Amino acid sequence: MARFYTDADADLEQIREEPIAIIGYGNQGRAQALNLRDSGLQVLVGNLQDAYWQQAVEDGFQPMSPAEAARQGRIICLLVPDEVQQQLYERDIAPALQPCDALDFAHGYSIRYGLIRPPAEVDVILVAPRMIGTGVRELFLKGSGAPCAVAVEQDATGRAWQRALAFAKAIGATRTAALETTFAEETELDHFTEQAVMPVVFSLLVESFDLLVARGYQPEMVALELWASGEPSETWGQIASMGLFRQLDLHSRTSQYGTLTRSTSGLREQLRAIAEKGLAEIRSGAFAREWEAERSAGYAVFNKLKRQALCHPLNEVEQTIREALRRARE
Repeated sequence: MARFYTDADADLEQIREEPIAIIGYGNQGRAQALNLRDSGLQVLVGNLQDAYWQQAVEDGFQPMSPAEAARQGRIICLLVPDEVQQQLYERDIAPALQPCDALDFAHGYSIRYGLIRPPAEVDVILVAPRMIGTGVRELFLKGSGAPCAVAVEQDATGRAWQRALAFAKAIGATRTAALETTFAEETELDHFTEQAVMPVVFSLLVESFDLLVARGYQPEMVALELWASGEPSETWGQIASMGLFRQLDLHSRTSQYGTLTRSTSGLREQLRAIAEKGLAEIRSGAFAREWEAERSAGYAVFNKLKRQALCHPLNEVEQTIREALRRARE
């Protein structure tokens, strides 16, 4: 059975005297740094001298290079994108690590696929909020917190779990719940959502848009009905709070009947095949190898697909809807 941790299970004193180096002051890094500071902990910010550096200055930090932050920190949080973690770690972080330091991640990718191999004498922990950075910060300020996944890959000090839970408490996660997991499970499930669930959602929306417009429905009305009104996001929020099936009671019986009768076993079998294929590529490491090869090749496929997506007619339709809604609010 899954194990959940709350504030009562964590003690900030476990890391009170340990400077925490936030490497990467982006979306997640900024939120965590601010929450940690508000919790009374020592926070260092390591970043390149770019717009994020300036943001850190405006937030009252004195940013420094990633290498210097790692040298001064005892808990080093690697919060830069997956595709640059390995290079940054080898250049700036690994030379600065000392015995009994802790290396913290917000996603398990680099550890799960062996891109980063920390020395045996440091703790390796995962504190992974299940929320984008802005949400992590906003919930903290409201006195709540975003739930997170916590894991220990390597316990060199015998205190790795205490450090991970204290860190989770400091960013507000244990106000809600911190769920015990592993680096592998967190990574594989995160990728499964991105590579098996969301592609089905994206493809269904695009194909539905193309079909309905081709059949003579107004493009703006199609987009508004399918997603642009915000109703689907509200439904997902209710799914999170009430449950996948229990939230059906918020909809008309006509809606419920249509959803339940059309969720046929035949459709589920087709989706299961897609899901099985996606999971196999994730667990075997095939996707990670493909992504690393794409990065090494300069993101040629990625950039081509992104350009194609942004050229789809639905982008102009969305812009029309946003402008109309903005004018209506003025």
